[in-house]
Amino acid sequence: MKISDIREYTDEELVKGLEDAQREYLNLRIQAKTGQLENTARLRLVRRDIARIRSIENERHRNAN
Repeated sequence: MKISDIREYTDEELVKGLEDAQREYLNLRIQAKTGQLENTARLRLVRRDIARIRSIENERHRNAN
């Protein structure tokens, strides 16, 4: 996900995207622990997507006040 794409999301889409990314990250972590994960780089990408979404949420929260 690109930061420019995330900035275009509505607040509801951000919340849904964050929930989806966190769920995916949890599943990837479980797969990694059980030895089923083939693409370990995906963990890093999903973790960064979560950080990007949270950054945009915080940015919007700061600008709203």
